[in-house]
Order: sequence, then C-alpha cells, then structure tokens
Amino acid sequence: MLETPVRPAELVAAETRDGIRIIALTHPPVNALSFATSQALLKEIEAADGDASIAAIVITGSKGTFSGGADINDFLKPPPADSKNLRDAIAAVEKSNKTFVAAIDGNALGGGLELALACDFRIATPSSKVGLPEILLGLLPGGGGTQRLPRLLANKNPMNHGMAGLQMALDMMLKGEQKTAKQAKGMGILDEVVESGDVLARAVDLAKTKAGTKNRISALSFVAFPPMIAYAHGLVPPEDRGGYAAHKLIDAVAAASEMDFAWGLAHEARLFTELVQSQPAQAAIHLFFAERELGKIPGLSPDLKPKPVDKAAVVGAGTMGTGIAMVFANAGIPVKVIDVSPEQVERGKKNVADTYQAQVKKGRLSAERAQANVDAVTFVGDYAAIADVDLVIEAVFENMAIKKTVFEALDKALQPEAILASNTSTLDIDEMAAVTKRPGNVVGLHFFAPANIMQLLEVVRGKASSPQTLTSAMALAKKLRKKGVLSGNAFGFIGNRMLFDYAREANFLVEEGASPMQIDKAIKDFGFPMGPFAMSDLSGIDVFYKISQEAPKPPYRTSEISTRLYEMGRYGQKTGRGFFIYESGSREPKADPEVDVLIAEESRRLGITRREISDAEVIERCMYALVNQGAQLIGDGIALRPGDVDIVWVYGYGFPWYRGGPMWWADGVGTKKIYDAIVDYQERLGPQWQAAPLLKELAEKNGTFAPHPKIEVNN
Repeated sequence: MLETPVRPAELVAAETRDGIRIIALTHPPVNALSFATSQALLKEIEAADGDASIAAIVITGSKGTFSGGADINDFLKPPPADSKNLRDAIAAVEKSNKTFVAAIDGNALGGGLELALACDFRIATPSSKVGLPEILLGLLPGGGGTQRLPRLLANKNPMNHGMAGLQMALDMMLKGEQKTAKQAKGMGILDEVVESGDVLARAVDLAKTKAGTKNRISALSFVAFPPMIAYAHGLVPPEDRGGYAAHKLIDAVAAASEMDFAWGLAHEARLFTELVQSQPAQAAIHLFFAERELGKIPGLSPDLKPKPVDKAAVVGAGTMGTGIAMVFANAGIPVKVIDVSPEQVERGKKNVADTYQAQVKKGRLSAERAQANVDAVTFVGDYAAIADVDLVIEAVFENMAIKKTVFEALDKALQPEAILASNTSTLDIDEMAAVTKRPGNVVGLHFFAPANIMQLLEVVRGKASSPQTLTSAMALAKKLRKKGVLSGNAFGFIGNRMLFDYAREANFLVEEGASPMQIDKAIKDFGFPMGPFAMSDLSGIDVFYKISQEAPKPPYRTSEISTRLYEMGRYGQKTGRGFFIYESGSREPKADPEVDVLIAEESRRLGITRREISDAEVIERCMYALVNQGAQLIGDGIALRPGDVDIVWVYGYGFPWYRGGPMWWADGVGTKKIYDAIVDYQERLGPQWQAAPLLKELAEKNGTFAPHPKIEVNN
C-alpha cells in the first residue's frame, strides 16, 4: 500500500505517485471517521484539490481496512469547537473538479461507504465488504448515503423505471446488510473487483486513465413512485415499536427523489439529528457499548491466551443438543453428538439436515456450504468416540443427578486438558464440577433455544473455574458469533433468575383478576415478541414444572396455576393446550374458557377477590420485578454490569431493543419512582416484593444504573 512511513499519531497519510495524490486513512483499528480524522481528511482533500500538479485523487485505508464508519464515541459528547465532520470532507470531494477513486480493501461501512460513494469510481479487493448499517443503531446514513445509494442503484438497475435498484438500496439500508465485493459489483456499487494484484496500484492506474472525468452520483436522478414509498413504510414496524429510524430513512430516500441534491442532503442531515437524539437511538448506542464491555472481566488478564477449540462434542441429540451442534458447524468447528438412543440419533440427524435444507431453500445458504455443515456434525454412540475433543457440552435433561452422572463419565473419558461445559439453564455448576477431577476446567455454557438462531450465550463461572477456562469460554462465544455474557453461579444465573420474578408477577396478576390473554397483549404492546404465558406454552409447561422442582423454595407463596395445568397434561404447544389453545398446525394462541374457570377456582381457593387490572399495572409490576431482581444480581456480583443484564434480556428474552434493556429502561423511569412503588407493593402484596439494596441506594441519591451522557451532534 503506501510507501511513505506513517507515524502512529497520524490519522491520515498522503503521498503522490506520478501526479496522483493518494490519501490514506490511518486511524486504527478500523479507520473510524472521527471528528479529528474527518478534519485531517478534509485538509488533505483541499490541499490536493488546490495543487495544479495533481491530476486525480485516490482515497484508501490502511491495515486492510478502508473504514468502519463513524466513531460512535463522537455521538456521546459535544464536538470540539469549530470542528469538521465527515459531511465536510465529503462536501469537499463533491465540490472538487478533480477525479476521485476509492480503493477499498477490507470493510467500507457506514460513513466509509458514504465517502466512497462520493468518489467518481470505486474498486475493491474480493474480500472487501460494503454496507450502511446505521439502522442497527437506530440511525440513518448521515453522510449522504440515503441520497447517493438510491440514485446509483436506480440508474444501474433501471428495470421498472429504476424501482428494482431503488428496492435494492432500501433493502440494504433498512436491514443494515453488508454486501460482499462480488455482490456489490453485481448491484453496481463497485465499478471493479481487483481479483489479483494491489488494489491501490490499480486505483492509481485507473485515476491516471480517468483523470479529468467526473462521474458523480449527485448528477443522477431517479423517481420513487409514491405507492412504492407507501409500501416501504408498510413493511417496517410502527415508529413506537422500533421503526422510528426506518420511517425516517424511507422519508430521506423519498426526499432524494423529490428534491435537488443539496436540499436532499440537508433533509437527510436534519433527520439524522432527530434520530441521534432520540430515545431508540440512545438505547441502541447503549447496547452497542454494553456489548463492547462484555469481554472485560475483572481478574482476567487480557494477555491470557485461550485454549483453542478445534474439535467439540455435545452430549444429547435432542432439539437443544442438535441446535448447539449446528452452532459449532456454522463456525467451522467439527462436532460429535453422542446419544445412546438410536431413535433420538435419527431424529437429530433429520433435524440437522432439514434445518440446513430449509436455509438453502430460503437462499440464506449455498448448497455446498449446507452440505459442509451437515458433514461437520457426526453422531456417535459412546464416550470413547469423543475422547480427543477440546470441549464438550452436556445438553441432557435438566436434572442434577443425571448431569452429575454425565460429568463423571466425561471426566474419565476425555483428555485431561479438555473443557467440560454444561448447558444447564438453572442448576449449580459447582455441584457438577465437584464430581470431576478437573473442577478448574468446568464452566457453564447456557445456550438459548433455538441455539442455532438465538444470539445470547451465558458463560457461567463456577467457584473453581480457572482464568484460562473462562478466557477460553469467552473467546469461544466470539468464535461462535454469540454475545457471551459472564454470570456468577446462582440458580437461574442472570436471565432465568429474573424470569422467575417476571413470571411470578404475571401469575399473581392472573390470580387477582387479569386474564392470560390480557397480560400477554400488554407485554406485546410494550414491545416483547410474546407474553409470558405464550412463552411458557412455547417452552413447555412441563419443562418449567420440572425446573421448579429443582429450584430453591422461596420464602413466600408461589402460584399453583402452572402446576394445575401440568397435572392436567396441558404442556403448551406440544400438546395443543396450555394456558391457551392451539389449533392443529398453528402457533397462534387462543383463549381457553377452561383455563379461565381454573384460574377463577384458584382465586376463590386463595380467598382473592378478583378485580379490574389495568394494562399499566401489568407493565409496571412485571417490569419492576425484572428491574428489582436485576439490581439484586448486580449488587450480589452475579451480573458484572447493568449493561450485561440488558444484553441478556434483549438478546435472550426479546426485551425491546429500542427500550435498551430493563436496567436502561429503569433509568428512564427513575430509580426512585421504581423503589417507592416496590416499597408500596411490599406493604400491600407481600414479602416477594423486597427492594434490592442497590436499587434502594440509587433511589436515595436519585442515581442511575448507568451514566447517561446527552447525545449531541454538530451539523
């Protein structure tokens, strides 16, 4: 790439080759376009533009990355006085009469792609990826992306008056999709993919050939027919259910069609400012930083090397076991599944094959890749066949006696350095580790169902889990493309421990007068994909019942409604009846008068006079129960940070991302308001409402679980 040595402190470096000025972003690790980098870039562009000896300009990146986009930290503080931003640098490209070529190696994402789109020509290496993922942060592209990408693709794909290309642009931005170089070339985003040789050298040659040629996207126009814009609005969620940014993005694209380019840019900038200061964007940015904190574990040295996991095994060929096996296969790790039941093995094989075949049919996976994944999962019948693996995960029935038997067998069968992990969702990791001769190599790896889809992985630290085992488990989570959250070893860990309190209040509200259907609707209206009773039916009432038999008995009354349903053989969707009725082949819950009668009988047995319960009370009690238990777990050190709790509940239980997770949401409500309500609940409803000490401490000083810097933007 650049021949001129670059000092580490420089954000941008430049050199001239045969009259071509090369400007390279040198801001590791991803060449983020911070205010400072943008200002340095602007200075170099203006200098090159004013130099008569320069025929054309190439913009590139260093260290195998073009640019990962804006520096999100810049959104959390006011910009320096008189600072310049990416829009200023892009405007300088737009204003210049010289030819610009973007030489892309690695990622060109967000503002990085917007910078490239401002250039006249774009070339890339085969391994490069491009995308505008701002929607994933509750934002829209703010550097001209909503104005240039639709113009470009509508003209490159003119079918149906450019609507095909416009649809490509909308899909790419609304989904935050990254496109490979090959895909981007086919769409028309890239002019060339340099299959061999130096992309920078090719860019310099192209710049020489095209010097004096202007090929600006801003000169293009297109028509976005109103019905298509209306249709796009209809495809995204409502503004108050996570679709705020999506609707603004569609509005910005419509403006690109209706307005002159300069006015469209101004409209985009205004919408971007509205979004970056909005509650959904602040929640998404909170989750972004919370995810970056996950790997920072007190007491673990960042220099400690994880054990490599090149071969893995799973004990249990049930739905969860085969799902976990597919997670390893997806990551390119060969995995063996052990099960003594031939019938279960055949079901497991079919589950794996059917899952990958469905992905091929939906166009999500090539047939070749699907077959490779199927081949990566092998089924075996005894422990001797997995003796050489680096890590094994047991995914057997949620019963301590069974799990201890499995751990004893694994300890004898596997190589001494192998890691033994449990997929338990609630049980004591230390008790399992105690039956082995390698307690330091034992850890919890709690996957969420379906394991091959859900992004969360709770990594459970036992009292004897060694630093290297924990480091290896957290590294494995990344390799498996999961969000690994470290939890202490307490019944239910983080997610399910909180779930018990959430479900407790839902059941008590039903006893007091609400219906399961009302509660589920209120929770869905809050933003969850399903309510607690539909979730119970989906997971299996029998599963929850058996877990409850292993759970420590709380010092207060618990609801018996689920137990009554279990005794009636109403296990949920698997039997067609649970809290709700499910017609054959349908997952849609329908109210069941028989359950209403059962609930009324239970209320009478308990001496509870049923009453009208508002949706507001449903939300308050269910959410405050979550927050209170979350505060307890943080205070006890089971959860390291409030952000960890938020990640667990957003990615494991469907807490609406645009509310930032239960602890972030609580800060918005106010810790004092929540604490006061819990004190009142304890007086009126009983000892199950005991305020967590941390919540009490924060309420007394009107504090928050996390700092809340005001997000500001310089325009």
